[in-house]
Amino acid sequence: MVAYPYRLPAGIPGTVHRIEAATIEPQETDPTNPPTAYGVPVKVVSGRMQPLAAGDAVGVIYGINVRDFPGVASQDPLGTSTPPVRGGMSVLKRGYINVLLAGATAAVKGGTVYVRVASPSTGKPIGGFEAAADSTNTVALPANSYFMGPADAFGNTEIAFNI
Repeated sequence: MVAYPYRLPAGIPGTVHRIEAATIEPQETDPTNPPTAYGVPVKVVSGRMQPLAAGDAVGVIYGINVRDFPGVASQDPLGTSTPPVRGGMSVLKRGYINVLLAGATAAVKGGTVYVRVASPSTGKPIGGFEAAADSTNTVALPANSYFMGPADAFGNTEIAFNI
């Protein structure tokens, strides 16, 4: 059994918290360019959901990819999970969701949430959530989105999105 002497894990990326406050829409995944992770921003291209691409503006973000439960069975190894490459998906339009924090800056309660849109590097993917601006490489989510607290030891943190 695992002992948690200081703090429980914050959650799993893509998991919606406080479900009663969430607005989640069913959408269709673009099979030619599907999101490769849960808890990442997605955009609409020709009526289907795609992950962000280099150079995208904050205005193209439609929502955040949600980990469905119950969901489709996966053959992924323990501790990983890959979204289906075709078919339906769920997108958070408003609510609280767990995401993976990228970058070295710690998240703070009420802090601005930034999304990387240029110059990806190790630990800083396009579409990754960060707690500090990085010149023109990141865009800030609107003021009604913010961190709910610091990340856990695995980099998981909760954000309020479009509240």
